[in-house]
Amino acid sequence: MDPALTAMQMITRRHFFGRSAAGVGSMALASLLNPSLLGASQRLMPRAKRVIYLFQAGAPSQLELFDFKPGLDKLHGIELPASVRNGQRITGMSSGQDSLPVTRPMVRFARHGQCGAWVSNRLPYTAGIVDDIAIVKTLHTEAINHDPAMTFMATGHEHPGRPSLGAWTSYGLGSANQDLPAFVVLHSKGSAKVDAIPLASRMWGAAFLPSLHQGVQFRSSSSDPILYLNNPPGIADPTRRRMLDRIGRLNQLQYEEFGDPEILTRIAQYELAYRMQSGVPELMDLSEESETTLRMYGPDAGKPGAYATNCLLARRLIERGVRFVQLFHRGWDHHEDLPANLGRQCLDTDQPSAALVQDLKQRGLLDDTLVVWAGEFGRTVYCQGELTADNYGRDHHPRCFTIWMAGGGTKPGITYGETDDFSYNIVDRPVHVHDLNATILHCLGLDHEQLTYRFQGRDYRLTDVHGNIAHELLA
Repeated sequence: MDPALTAMQMITRRHFFGRSAAGVGSMALASLLNPSLLGASQRLMPRAKRVIYLFQAGAPSQLELFDFKPGLDKLHGIELPASVRNGQRITGMSSGQDSLPVTRPMVRFARHGQCGAWVSNRLPYTAGIVDDIAIVKTLHTEAINHDPAMTFMATGHEHPGRPSLGAWTSYGLGSANQDLPAFVVLHSKGSAKVDAIPLASRMWGAAFLPSLHQGVQFRSSSSDPILYLNNPPGIADPTRRRMLDRIGRLNQLQYEEFGDPEILTRIAQYELAYRMQSGVPELMDLSEESETTLRMYGPDAGKPGAYATNCLLARRLIERGVRFVQLFHRGWDHHEDLPANLGRQCLDTDQPSAALVQDLKQRGLLDDTLVVWAGEFGRTVYCQGELTADNYGRDHHPRCFTIWMAGGGTKPGITYGETDDFSYNIVDRPVHVHDLNATILHCLGLDHEQLTYRFQGRDYRLTDVHGNIAHELLA
């Protein structure tokens, strides 16, 4: 074949695909600039319009917080029975110990609320909202180390490369406010004297979804909460507008040439950043919040980067139409000195978490806002390291852990599922991470089996080929 003819055919084909893609390019760009124009193809009747996910990175111990096991007082110090462990794997951090002694929690439990839920004295404020939350004691996961476990909770897969739950929500529902992202991420660091687990951006990333759906991380700085959002010195707003218009035209020409949908995302991101310049400063300004509200969230409310401040910002974000807000609070990895470190973490988080639920409820927002409080796995009933009269640590335990949910169509005032006498195995109504994610999507009106994205010849979804909705958790 004539090489010149072959080259001509290739050029013609490239232009054909580029220009045919551009034929739907304007529609695709419109959907990125205004995602509400194109919703998910499969929608259910939603109870929740938005999600606030309070992620406790490092894995809080269920034994010291929610999973009351009074029989451990008599079993304290004995070797963990082989029939309980049943050959299950443990981490390398405790596998070399000569003994795995059962350890009672150094806290007190009591029943609270009309529902009579058992809650530790470490969580007095959470104890006050038990009639508004569903406590789930039987979540279980597959990963036994932090990074894959957090990635699994966030994306439904242990390995990098999958979109996060927040990105799937943005993709399925779009944005309710064109001046703010659909998915926002906030970070805080706990007071526990432990090295905080690193957080990888994949946990709020979009992976192969259009990058517009990735989480936008807000920093603790009130003057510059988003990097590079403000105009640099000497650049006035009209100048920035002219620059964006010209860059937009160049990007559109590039898209017409190559048909790469990420070019449209780039245009949409530029426009969103421009609109956020006016909306974000007002959002971060807490001066309009009443003293009563600030006191409700606790003494740290208003301090940049504090967990209490981030809980308050989460409420302000969802009030302004943000679909998914995820708080990451680090410092729960208590392999040693658990009694003291757990106490510090609870002082950081207990009052603000409860205040968020109360604040949403009194503003009429809880019914259609789903709040989730969870870590990546639980903690072992046996001691890691030396067990003393007043100190101990606990290792990672993926077989069972406790979370709670509130609002958004969940059933309030219930405790769901049961573990064995050692909080080691589930004996009634297990809830897998895939089940939790399927249930969250269901509350948002999204069918986890139908919310898919085709990538490299395969249809992907958050729950892969797994997941069952936990209908008993729904009102």
